[in-house]
Amino acid sequence: MDHFSYAVPGPDPAPGPEPAPAEPGHWPKLEAALAVVNRDLTATLPGHGPLILVTVPDGTRAEHAEHAQHVYVAMPDGSWQGNPVNEDDVAEGDPREPYDDTTALYAVADAAQETVMELLWQVWPICGEHRIGTHVRPPGTDADGSPDGGDPAGPPVWWCRGTPDGDGHDVARVGELATTLQGKQRRALRRAERRGQGRR
Repeated sequence: MDHFSYAVPGPDPAPGPEPAPAEPGHWPKLEAALAVVNRDLTATLPGHGPLILVTVPDGTRAEHAEHAQHVYVAMPDGSWQGNPVNEDDVAEGDPREPYDDTTALYAVADAAQETVMELLWQVWPICGEHRIGTHVRPPGTDADGSPDGGDPAGPPVWWCRGTPDGDGHDVARVGELATTLQGKQRRALRRAERRGQGRR
């Protein structure tokens, strides 16, 4: 017996619903949030294509098949890891966008981080000061990530836990990691932006 085999004897399971790129304009808040997160990806992982949104039909709700879609943040090839970024409306059976732009940005940044880290097998994004991974800190939390003391309407930020001494700090707002780049990295990003705009 092969103890490293995870195959279960029997017929192959039925294939699941096929993912597809999200229809442009159908998820405006999530699309806007992803554009912001992609700025951070471009700044910190140059040469990597932008993340995309993909939809996967929810096969458990046949009565709402045309609406029941889960939206994921995916790599350019459509692969993803983690949870959907839209909410389920149980009464209607129709996953919907988050209620506000801030919630959408937090959900998309969190999902993007999981997809990038799991599928590229690298920590992202990284705090330039402490050289460790950061985490997206939701609105309404303070600088230590505690749920009280923060501005509930404030923007989500990339947060670094710092050293074991507890000097956690905000690295940058989501979408503004380019401002944290130093010297050569910042110049390389500016050159790439100019090339992308057709200037040399």
